Amino acid sequence: MFALAGCGGGYGSRSAEAPVARAYPPSQLAAPMPSGDAVATPEPVTAEHHADYGVNPFVETQRDRLSTFSIDVDTASYSFARRKLVQEDTLPPAASVRAEEFLNSFDYGYPTPDAQEKVPFKVHFAAAPSPFAEGRHIVRIGVQAKRVSIQERQPVHLVYLVDVSGSMSSPERLPLAKKSLALLTDTLKPGDTVALCTYAGSTRVVLEPTGIEHRAKILSGIASLDAGGGTAMSSGVQMAYDLASKTLVKGHLNRVVVLSDGDANIGDSSHEQILKTIEQYKNKGITLSTVGFGSGNYKDVMMEQLADKGDGNYTYIDSEDEARKVFTEQVDGLLQVIARDVKIQVELDPSIVRRYRLIGYENRDIADRDFRNDKVDAGEVGSGHSVTALYDVELVNPKQIAASPLVVRMRHKPAKNALHGGSDEAIESAFAMPASAIHASFEEAPESYRFAVAVGGFAEVLRKSPHAASVPLENVERIAAASTQGRRERVELVGLVQKATKLAGKQRGAPIAR
Repeated sequence: MFALAGCGGGYGSRSAEAPVARAYPPSQLAAPMPSGDAVATPEPVTAEHHADYGVNPFVETQRDRLSTFSIDVDTASYSFARRKLVQEDTLPPAASVRAEEFLNSFDYGYPTPDAQEKVPFKVHFAAAPSPFAEGRHIVRIGVQAKRVSIQERQPVHLVYLVDVSGSMSSPERLPLAKKSLALLTDTLKPGDTVALCTYAGSTRVVLEPTGIEHRAKILSGIASLDAGGGTAMSSGVQMAYDLASKTLVKGHLNRVVVLSDGDANIGDSSHEQILKTIEQYKNKGITLSTVGFGSGNYKDVMMEQLADKGDGNYTYIDSEDEARKVFTEQVDGLLQVIARDVKIQVELDPSIVRRYRLIGYENRDIADRDFRNDKVDAGEVGSGHSVTALYDVELVNPKQIAASPLVVRMRHKPAKNALHGGSDEAIESAFAMPASAIHASFEEAPESYRFAVAVGGFAEVLRKSPHAASVPLENVERIAAASTQGRRERVELVGLVQKATKLAGKQRGAPIAR
């Protein structure tokens, strides 16, 4: 059925010369498996303003043994799908489902690197026969970043840029955004600063950069925000960068955090000009993350592209529970960067692997030749982030695997380098998958592996992947339910699969939402 998946904020972009045409467009659930390498260029989707990046096809290993992509730790797609299923009682638009962001939304318990290890990542492998497609295996690659304690991390200087336009007035938008910012502010420590500004019909500085020792003043500024007026995003973005420039300190993290439903007119600047501005400030050391709210008129593409260009995380908040998870439990990944421009290149052995397919990362593809081109932008990894990747592979001889079927190479720039005055030389490391990591049966594989397979399968079905045409959601539910270990977020996924099964039954025969 499917293959590689990732977890964590990632912001890699496809190289200008990357093989864009390596994807099938989403199709009907019952569509037959495409033959050959027919491809389609991603096309925009208008209903919910999502982009259709297609679905990776199988690649013959003899023809291309390298799979290269930017790391990605975004999680917005999964939270958005949950909102659609739970709060709106509908299946998410197929184009809104990005498989890697589903996979990145869960903790698989990967051990972190040892303190003495020089590389800030540890790679974990597992593989087993696919439970969805006879004759194929699913390979999981799990990358775990080191954790930095709050005492060890450098000071952070945040600028909250909040959309207070009329479209943000409903309870699940601005009120939830204010609660999210209060949670984030409560995690900050002495030496950190916060500035607050808004944009709607006009922009406004609510709070100049303020030390966290004045926490009550910061929280009061957040509480004072009200919605109303139009939306001119460009002037708000510039104001936020002006504020961030006042606290730009070498060695510290300087970040703008945009909170919006994305339903913004651009203002005097074009969309392309805003992205160019964000990239320019990123090169000066100020990154940008986005946090999405709301539905119906949600502009997923805009929010994703802003974070992509800004080397920041893209998350979506659909509830107070998700806000607590992102801004309290997992906040270290936002506040402490440990590696920049992180690329992954997987080299598969054609004598062992006949063909392969990466699940997800369609819009994180990087040309193989650009893996060592350090001018090509890629993703950022924060403290404790993990990335899970699944490959759907067909082996030459499944019963005779005595050597490593693949090698994972990772290339990154240390967090404190170029943006903060040091060397910008990238570091490359390699990790070979041992043949012993391949299990004889799916049931013998670790439960974290089996749960990741269920998550990937769920995303494949929801996005109408042609490779999931014969995958019943009931099978996905069974696999997920057997691997929950009682964990709340895993039990929740089982419930979402059950809800999707019922909705799919009701909507069977209806046109696919795009």
